[in-house]
Order: sequence, then C-alpha cells, then structure tokens
Amino acid sequence: MSWASEELEFADLGDKRRNQRLVKIVEDLAAAPNASIPQAVRDNAALQGLYDFWRNPRVEAKEILAAHTLKTIERVREHSLVLAVQDTTEWDFTAHRSKRGMGSLSNHNAKGLKGHSVLCASPEGVPLGLLHQQVWARASLRRGKGYRERKRAIEDKESGRWLSSLEQTQQLIPGEVGVVTIADREADIYDLFALPRREGSEFLIRANHDRCVKSKDGEEVKSLFSSVREAPVFGQVTLELQRTPKRKGRLATLTVRVATVFLQPPKNRLSSENLQPLKVQGILAVEENPPIGEKAVCWLLLTTLSVNSLSEASRCLLWYSYRWLIERFHYVLKSGCHLEELQLSSADRIQRAVATYGIVAWRLLWLTYSARVNPDFEAEGILSTHEWQALYCTIHKTPSPPESSPTLSECVRWIAQLGGFLGRKSDGEPGVKTLWRGIQRLNDLAAMWQMLAKNSRLD
Repeated sequence: MSWASEELEFADLGDKRRNQRLVKIVEDLAAAPNASIPQAVRDNAALQGLYDFWRNPRVEAKEILAAHTLKTIERVREHSLVLAVQDTTEWDFTAHRSKRGMGSLSNHNAKGLKGHSVLCASPEGVPLGLLHQQVWARASLRRGKGYRERKRAIEDKESGRWLSSLEQTQQLIPGEVGVVTIADREADIYDLFALPRREGSEFLIRANHDRCVKSKDGEEVKSLFSSVREAPVFGQVTLELQRTPKRKGRLATLTVRVATVFLQPPKNRLSSENLQPLKVQGILAVEENPPIGEKAVCWLLLTTLSVNSLSEASRCLLWYSYRWLIERFHYVLKSGCHLEELQLSSADRIQRAVATYGIVAWRLLWLTYSARVNPDFEAEGILSTHEWQALYCTIHKTPSPPESSPTLSECVRWIAQLGGFLGRKSDGEPGVKTLWRGIQRLNDLAAMWQMLAKNSRLD
C-alpha cells in the first residue's frame, strides 16, 4: 500500500469510487507538490477525475480531511502529551476576479479566503497531522460611514474561531492524552482563557494586550507587562530559533522572568456576566545581546502550565518555538502547492482543494521534521522500496542498491540534494522547500527504476 492509501484508509465519501479517487489524487499531488495540476496528475483521465472531484457538491471539505484526522488521532494516542498549534492565514485570489464566493482580506483591496487550522505536533516538534480546519469568505464591506465599526464587529465575530478550534481540539484528542494549545498574539483573548477546559488541557499563548492584572488578591491593579518585568530573573535559556523570512536561524540566549498573575475581566463587559480573574503564569524571555543587525527576541507568554523552575520555563519556550510549524504548513500550501494559482471558479471548489492539499503539506512537514527528530528510522515503510533504491543509486552513481534500506535522515538529505540542497556543514538540516523540489525528481527516477526492473525480469 502507498502511504496515501494507509493515510486515507478510513475515507468515507459516500461512494467507494470517490474514496479511491481521493487516494489517487493525493498520491499524484504528493509526488509533484510544486507542479501545476496538469503536470502533477498521471494522465488526462486522472485530470478530469480530479476536477470532477473538486466540483462535486456531494463531497465536503471536512469529509476529505476526516480520514486524515482519524489517522492523526491514532498518532496522537502514541504520546502522553501533544501540542495543538493554532493559526490563521489567508489566500489572495485578487488576480482571479472571476472566482465566485470570495471575501475581503486584511488588505481591503484584496479578495480571497481565510483559513484557520489546528496542527498537532509531538513534544519533540514532529507534526502529527491536521486536527481541525475552518475556511471561510469574510463579508465584503464598503468603505464609508461606519466602516471601521463594522470591520471591528466582523473581526470580533471571527475571533470565535479560536474558541471553536479549542472545543474541537478537546473533543477530538483522547482524554488520557494531555494537550497544550499554542498560539500567537492574535489568540490573546480573555474569552479563550475563560473557556472551560477538560483535565490535561493547557494554554501557551503569546501576550498581545497589556491588560490589567493583579499578582494576588487585594493587590492594586497593574499592567501585565510591567508586572512580569518587575519579577526577579529566573535564569538564562539558550534556544534554537528557526530561520524565518525576517531572521536567520541562530541560537539565542534569553533572560527569563516568571510571575503569577490574575488576568482581570475586560472593563467593557457587563457586570451581569459575572466574569472572574483568571490565574496564569507570565513568562518573559528577552534576548539582551542579539547579533548585530538582528532584532532582539522578546516574548511574553501566558500559560496555565506549572512554571516553578527554569527547566519548566525552558520547556515552555521550546514548545512555543514549535509554533513555527504551522507557519511552515501555510507556507507549503501557498508557495509549495501554489494554492493561490489554482484555476478553480468558486470558493467551495477551492475549499476542497485546500483540504486535499492540506494532507500533502502535512506529509512534507512530517518527512522534514521526523528525519531530524528520528534520524535513525529505517526509510523502508516510509518510502517504497523502489523509491529508496532509485534514490540511493542516483546519489551514489551506482546500479546496485544495498540489501537493507538507508535511514530516514539519509534519504531526506538525498531527496533535498535532488532539490538543490548542497549539504555543507554551514547549511544545517534541509528545509521543506528543497524537499518538495526533490520529491518531484524522485518520483520520475522511481518510475524509471520500476520500468527498468520490470523489463529486466521479463528478459
């Protein structure tokens, strides 16, 4: 069985033929994630089948993801605790004005769709799968009198996506597995912190609002940032920062302060709501001596986790650094899979494409980070036999593959080499971009290898 067949074995789209079609589509797109749709699919019949699948009103986007989510939960069960990383993105289709069902984006002149996803990861930072996803078109607003108020009202309503995603996370992840919801500053919402949580469900969210807090009952109200800054230094932590469009990857030495604070209810809320102060730990991590030309790291994290030692604070900072995984997930969808270039005519078809490509994007991330965390895993079972054999022989320029499979780490580096990764000491580990380029070349090499192997058997 291919990995796509195993991943989608629980697919239930109301028709066995649709289930099989989904598997073939994911296989084709995963084999050439950076290619256009006509380049990626295996033949004209498959191309027509793909477009028919995405335009089929009997297929819902959530049903496409449902089988993958079940597999994600299987992988979650292998851990005592997992990370659920939430984030929002948007896909800009302004250049395709004929598309139906588009909404306004952050840039009021742009049109497209917004998406909010929950990506599960292990405590070591390996993506386990997509747990939940919402895609919607924001209502278009005309600029004029009342524009700011109406825009603010829509954004307030959209903030509910954080709450509903948390509810889905707690509902889907088994009760015996602990879960830490991780999010950036956009999730700094009182109502999210106040939402009832099951046992073992915790928060780790970067603070955005310098809200009113108390350090203990009866103490005067202070601002959040000043309260944590006044806390004594806990110690220093060295953290590996991932490379981003705004900074180079590097090791950062962070000075850490920790304080227990009580978040006060928003002043504009009705007293009849009976809102209570919420106890959280504030972790302030500041890079006091950043490299020349680099912006200093300054994170203020709010968490319901216990933080009574420097090691516990260090663990929280490490886990928060894994929030980058969902940034990578959205990056793969946009730049790797070229979602914004899809020639689909309506929002519902794009939503089905987003769900389908979401499985492809997760697989790419899983290969990238699993090879780093579990470098000694055998590639056999992750790559098919003819794939790793073709890969080995191409890289080593030999017609004879070894009897046993190489490691996953070796294969991922070789695939990345096919995609332009140089593998110098200063290059670090290969990234997802060189991987998606290399996978397309590997697919062609493996197909040729199978053909030659078949001909040799016939001879």
